[in-house]
Amino acid sequence: MAKALTPLFLLCSLLLCATLFYLQLQPLYASSQSDQLILLDLTHSLTHSDSPNATIHHLLKTSSIRSAARHHRRRRRRQQRGQVSLPLSAGSDYTLSLTVGPPDSPTTVQLYMDTGSDLVWFPCSPFECILCEGKEIPSASPSTPPPPPAGSHLVSCRSAACAAAHSAIASSSSSSSDLCAIAGCPLDAIETASSCAAHHCPRFYYAYGDGSLVARLRHGPLSAGPLRHPDFIFACAHSALAEPVGVAGFGRSGPLSLPSQLAALSPSLAARFSYCLVSHSFRPDRLLRPSPLILGRPLPTSGPSEPDFRFVYTPLLPNPKHPYLYSVALLALYVGPTRIPTRPDLSTVDWNGNGGMVVDSGTTFTMLPAETHSNLTAEFDRQMVRAGFDRAVRTESETGLGPCYYWGSDRNASRRVPRLALHFSGDASVALPRRNYFMGFESGGKRVGCLMVMSGGDGEEEEEEEDYGGPAGTLGNFQQQGFEVVYDLEGKRVGFARRQCAALWDSLSRG
Repeated sequence: MAKALTPLFLLCSLLLCATLFYLQLQPLYASSQSDQLILLDLTHSLTHSDSPNATIHHLLKTSSIRSAARHHRRRRRRQQRGQVSLPLSAGSDYTLSLTVGPPDSPTTVQLYMDTGSDLVWFPCSPFECILCEGKEIPSASPSTPPPPPAGSHLVSCRSAACAAAHSAIASSSSSSSDLCAIAGCPLDAIETASSCAAHHCPRFYYAYGDGSLVARLRHGPLSAGPLRHPDFIFACAHSALAEPVGVAGFGRSGPLSLPSQLAALSPSLAARFSYCLVSHSFRPDRLLRPSPLILGRPLPTSGPSEPDFRFVYTPLLPNPKHPYLYSVALLALYVGPTRIPTRPDLSTVDWNGNGGMVVDSGTTFTMLPAETHSNLTAEFDRQMVRAGFDRAVRTESETGLGPCYYWGSDRNASRRVPRLALHFSGDASVALPRRNYFMGFESGGKRVGCLMVMSGGDGEEEEEEEDYGGPAGTLGNFQQQGFEVVYDLEGKRVGFARRQCAALWDSLSRG
């Protein structure tokens, strides 16, 4: 009897061992997969504003001025050859927290998250900021910038990072020698390439109209949530013009951008990232949760586990002049059933970097060329007047937005506002929720609403087009609210899907 049971006993034993082995592998596999997805919190500036009682008119006016200034800075006369672009504007809307230095001596910094730049930098003492009085600073930021983080070191003049920061020097085999000469390395050492590593990368200077920055490159440990990078390259700024807060650059390319540096840890971390901006309508009470920023975002699926949304994708356009920008082709706008074709320069980017629509986390309101914006507002106004709305011209001057209209006491007035959709190349149509393009609020005791899309042209620019470079339009973060926006660097595309962003943060934060 015992002999008869032996084969069955052996078979059961093998199955039991295989099952135990499989169960042991499952947590390991799950841990490996989860390690590739990093969740960070994006905090809107409304939650740490120094002016919590600011009127809606003030908030809208400030945001419209910032949006126009940022867009026009990109559309100004072409900058000196080879300069690295930084968003030296009045600030962004969303911040994230990074920790630099070793675990026993960490330094936490609050940075603006920006898809329109390709460098991570922050103020380091000694720090001088000119024209920074009255600038909004995140409440979690120290009143005085910290010294360079413990455990960090200056970058060598021979490093590729130094050459990338000093891109005004032509990229060539001699660029590191040029930088080492600037750093004071002796000629014989430069010729023999023996001991110049001890000479540090020189300070670099950026100048953009009314903004400038002087900084030095350093490398050292960096943490972001559970993410640990042992040798991250960042810039310590010691003087700036109108820029008291640093920037985390999530630009499309460039060895110093945050996604590019994450590739050293895991290719999947650099392959895709996404964010989902919680809808707020400029009301802090709607920002009870942060907006999720997902690094290493897996390829979204549209199966049974995710039945409530579908991604649409538009390909990224090559941009030789400004390769860090996420440029896409906007082909048309729809106001209700009416199709409004866009200008050709919104769908192409030439060799000088002119044209295209930039998907940007750092600009609040969408900016369109003057002609396209005029066609959009004319059709929008035609449909609004036909629906019985009257213009609120005074509100337009108070907010910098328009056209604006009186709502009256009709609770169903919002249903008569025409729908707005953006049609990108790749047959990607993005229908905006009404609150993303037309927002109602109180003005002078009356209920009004304004179109939240702005004109980026100024007439003079159109007459001297050959003297200007940069994007033709910008897709602002206000229009991206309530969407998960996926930046698929591996697939060279950007995706959009309607999501409940607060619920997404809840789900991901629970693990």
